[in-house]
Amino acid sequence: MKQRKLGYNRYAKYGYIFSIPFVVAFLIFSLYPTIYTALIGFTDLKGIGTTSFHFLTDDPFKNFKAVLTNPSFLTALRNTIVIWVCNFIPQILLALLLAAWFTDRRSKVRGQGLFKVLIYMPNVITAATIAILFNALFGYPLGPVNDILMQLGIIDEPLNLLLNKSVTRGVVIFIQTWMWYGSTMITLISGILGISPDIYEAAEVDGATRAQTFFRITLPNIKTILTFTLVTSLIGGLNMFDIPKLLQNGGPDNATLTTSLFIYNQAFSGSYLYNRAAAASMIMFVLIAILSAFTFFLMRDKDEAEARKAARRQRRSEKRAEHAVGGV
Repeated sequence: MKQRKLGYNRYAKYGYIFSIPFVVAFLIFSLYPTIYTALIGFTDLKGIGTTSFHFLTDDPFKNFKAVLTNPSFLTALRNTIVIWVCNFIPQILLALLLAAWFTDRRSKVRGQGLFKVLIYMPNVITAATIAILFNALFGYPLGPVNDILMQLGIIDEPLNLLLNKSVTRGVVIFIQTWMWYGSTMITLISGILGISPDIYEAAEVDGATRAQTFFRITLPNIKTILTFTLVTSLIGGLNMFDIPKLLQNGGPDNATLTTSLFIYNQAFSGSYLYNRAAAASMIMFVLIAILSAFTFFLMRDKDEAEARKAARRQRRSEKRAEHAVGGV
């Protein structure tokens, strides 16, 4: 036993060696920029090429207050939340439906591999390509969408549809759903395939319908995967940048302005307010952390949480009993 332990310790060092590249990359490209950004939010750093800055000693939270009272930031935050919620709900519902269909033992879908590739394909296409594609589809005065609407008699003359706030926002929502539902579906399928087939066989023998199997067996057993999907979608949705930027640059009339696009405009457009951009970044960092923690709390396993509480109560009662015996 002692020799086995020594051998384990001898080889364990290689794990630390192999982790060094990741740790170094994380420290340089992730942790340091995050800390530096947080510090900039408390300074007066602005202007391209500026390297010197001073901390705001009179009012350290001046930049944060300015961002939180900025109408453009509040509009961007509202747009970001609306666009994320409106694309995540159909995305998760469609992904769940397809995942249940592909993994159903009784469906036996043919050509699953081809279907999965086609469904996942939009996630592989670059955002720039998709933005160009949809700009061409909704082109003015010549574009397929205008041609179809005129052929159907819905409109009499071509319209610049991407100048309509509701249409542009709807296009962004559709693109986000279309791009990411395939990735979500693959993640859910991997979670469903991890469930023991014996459970499904027992349910089938007991005469459970497909709906009962899905809601009573599949959903409860993929709660962890659903939590992962929700949190990653939350993080990605609140950092939405490429499609709103490339499609209409946040327009028209700030209808698709997101918080990431607001931060980009603050830092790299006009007056180069690096301090305000850093403050907005940290506000979003804190907001995402709070919402993620709240999501983990809502999706927690209540039975497991109760078991932990019961175990803690048991340990405390045992300690009190030991102290009481020791006092006697």
